Amino acid sequence: MFKNIINSWASANGLVISQAQYDMLEAYKNRVLEVNKHMNLTAITSDEDFAVKHIIDSLTLLPFVPDGARCIDIGTGAGFPGVVLRIMKDIRLTLLDSLRKRIVFLREATDMLGLTDIDCVHSRAEQHKNTYQIATARAVASLDKLVGYALPLLEKDGVFLAMKGRDVGAEIEMAEGALRKYGGVVGSVERVGIAEGVERSVVVVRRI
Repeated sequence: MFKNIINSWASANGLVISQAQYDMLEAYKNRVLEVNKHMNLTAITSDEDFAVKHIIDSLTLLPFVPDGARCIDIGTGAGFPGVVLRIMKDIRLTLLDSLRKRIVFLREATDMLGLTDIDCVHSRAEQHKNTYQIATARAVASLDKLVGYALPLLEKDGVFLAMKGRDVGAEIEMAEGALRKYGGVVGSVERVGIAEGVERSVVVVRRI
């Protein structure tokens, strides 16, 4: 069921996923759920929900992330969307989280998958000093707070991809002050479907 759900969405959206990539996505799912028995990584445990709400939700960012990009996933948690993006694309990735045990898990899990060019960092975004071309965040905070976390970590013309629910107009309005303060502009709001009748928004913010 897990692979069929992802394959159906991928086919409908013109995305080609290799067998090796499917195997890695499933291996990661299995490892997350195994560790989840004794560490709080996710409330999503069924194959169907995991495929839609973790894997497919992460895959929606692929069109916005070029191969070779230097990326940071802020508040990565169990590794979504960052690990999924790294499985699918040749990017240089930093997974950032403030909880040490999540970082220990991420190092072990990405090593298990044989993924390279991944740096798992235990830190808060405000304390991290490196800069990137792409920043992502999912289920971390409201957009006004996320702008303050993400934009200082981006180089000029870097892009922050904020994964949000379908209706984000009010959040964008509330973030106007933070956008001015940190030098960002909302380039677009892209609606993406992750399942029948279920849409998310990707708020594309550029640092100017």
